[in-house]
Amino acid sequence: MGAAFKRFCARFCCCCCISDDESEEEKEPLISPDTLEYFDREAKKRREQEQNLWSEPGDPSHSERDDDRILYNLIQNRNQTRRGSLAHRRLSVDIEGMRDLRREVRDKWKMILENLGFMAEAESLLTVSASASYDRMKNASASRTLLHTLHSETSIFNTREAPPERYLFILDRLIYLDAAEDFLAKARRFYPKRDTDDEDEDNPLAVNLPLLLARVNRTMNREGSDDEDKRLDEEDGSGREDNF
Repeated sequence: MGAAFKRFCARFCCCCCISDDESEEEKEPLISPDTLEYFDREAKKRREQEQNLWSEPGDPSHSERDDDRILYNLIQNRNQTRRGSLAHRRLSVDIEGMRDLRREVRDKWKMILENLGFMAEAESLLTVSASASYDRMKNASASRTLLHTLHSETSIFNTREAPPERYLFILDRLIYLDAAEDFLAKARRFYPKRDTDDEDEDNPLAVNLPLLLARVNRTMNREGSDDEDKRLDEEDGSGREDNF
């Protein structure tokens, strides 16, 4: 019996043409809550990857690399501070600063890919999920060699720190597409190697990342002290009211 006919009968017919079993069947959701929760969790992971561009995408703890660990700790500390507080605002500035640096590198890669003709494919080529595995790479050794060359002979990463591992997977794809050497040539042309002093001047945050954790700790301690002072003031005020 068609769903439309069933609805017609239920609304206009005096007889009951729909059994209780059929009625219950129609009320059951097409997708179970567990499935919806799984999709929601996966969507959240993708948003997090796109937002933070983890240097080591396959590390769920974000602790294997210093830069990932610093960014992760900044985010966790911000989650524990009061929204709108001075500590929350300062942490947000540091977090967005790190994210901006990562987006800047990604934008450089995207520009070169589009220059090579990958206009429609650039986004897909640059997407690296948390499930990325070194075991599934077809040219792991060659990719690592190219990554080291890009880091040492160009300014595409703009930092003296080790280049993000996520770009190994992108280079592996480019090698498969026979476009890796062309990409390297474009990178040398568009982003030639600069003096260390110039890199430091253009990217003060990149060379001072380890200092961010100390700053976070100072901010958190200051926030905790302010909260404690406020609590003591409130208790003291309450005590004075009781005396009256």
